[in-house]
Amino acid sequence: MKDVAIAGIGTIGFGKSPDLSASAMANRAFKAALGDCGLAREDVDGLVCHIGSPRGLDYDEIAALLGLDLRYASQTWAHGRFCGTVLQTAAMAIANGLAETVACVGVFRNTAFSRPGTKGFPGFDENFREGGGPHAETPHTGMIAPIGGAAMSFQRYLYEHDKTAEGLAAVALSQRAHASLNPLAYKQDPLSEDDYAAAPYICEPLRRLDCSVPVDTGVVVLLTSLKRAEKLAQPPVRLSAFQGLSGGPNEFVFGRPGLGIHQRDRFAGTSLGADEPVFAKSNLGPGDIDTLHCYDGFAPQVIWTLERFGFAPVGQALDWIQGGRIGPGGELPVNTSGGHLSEGHSNGWGQTVEIVRQLRGTAGARQVPNCRNALWATTFGDAILYEN
Repeated sequence: MKDVAIAGIGTIGFGKSPDLSASAMANRAFKAALGDCGLAREDVDGLVCHIGSPRGLDYDEIAALLGLDLRYASQTWAHGRFCGTVLQTAAMAIANGLAETVACVGVFRNTAFSRPGTKGFPGFDENFREGGGPHAETPHTGMIAPIGGAAMSFQRYLYEHDKTAEGLAAVALSQRAHASLNPLAYKQDPLSEDDYAAAPYICEPLRRLDCSVPVDTGVVVLLTSLKRAEKLAQPPVRLSAFQGLSGGPNEFVFGRPGLGIHQRDRFAGTSLGADEPVFAKSNLGPGDIDTLHCYDGFAPQVIWTLERFGFAPVGQALDWIQGGRIGPGGELPVNTSGGHLSEGHSNGWGQTVEIVRQLRGTAGARQVPNCRNALWATTFGDAILYEN
């Protein structure tokens, strides 16, 4: 897929904007993305929307409000794990001639939406779908929040690998250090080990600082052919290889295989990364990645992504990340924008625009030196390898 590239990026930033409509956020981010690369509105003939109403904006509304004449449109399920799927769908549409330039749109009114019963923001019934919610919520047992599944998986991980939870602090501390260098991040204030230890448990063993921060944001990423992108204002960032979301009885949204609430099989403590298709397709490996960006709704997801993709041996990532290894200037900087824990929960879009900045060499004080290869990867199993 090396003939498809990101041409432009735009965002309104990350914070609390409860009075800003989803359409206004989409329009501002879209105009910023066009301005970033020099494309015009009429150049965009494809649209893939991440999350629709009521949290965001549906594709038909976006097309009408932004004045787009589309040859191709698509929209994912109204949940957060589909950032990579949106970008992959857009890349496949371009590669197969369904569109020439596709706008990938992520718009989220998360701070208002997180207050159930707020006027104008109807209840979110996803947790009560048949069979339980998407994070293993089972209302009949009283577990109705996403953190329940994450906490249970992490507790299981600690037990199976004879670890303690203290080492997890390195995730929050490293990502806050990155965020302190990012003027768009919601949380930029210093964070110490004492601050982390004083944070209350939300669902033991996870503390408040292990949880992502809800924000309102709008992000637009413009994809086109590499040939066309090379003629635009910004250097193209290529999508050189990817793999899709995994599913089945051994997959669980908050843990690598073997850590789910309901797992069919048990897994030995072997590396999973060598077999990931994203590396086989690119002839690269974990050691070739200059910066990793991953979904971090909860801090343990960083641990499990490192293990799933072979950066750290299974059961050893908590030890592997110590000593600033994933922080600024570390061996493998992770989520250099601050991630969901500090920049704000953008369902992966903040990390995506940060990958583009890193590969363009425009990340400022948090720039990874000589950044050539960046990986988006998740505990869900999807991944995109980006190259400049």
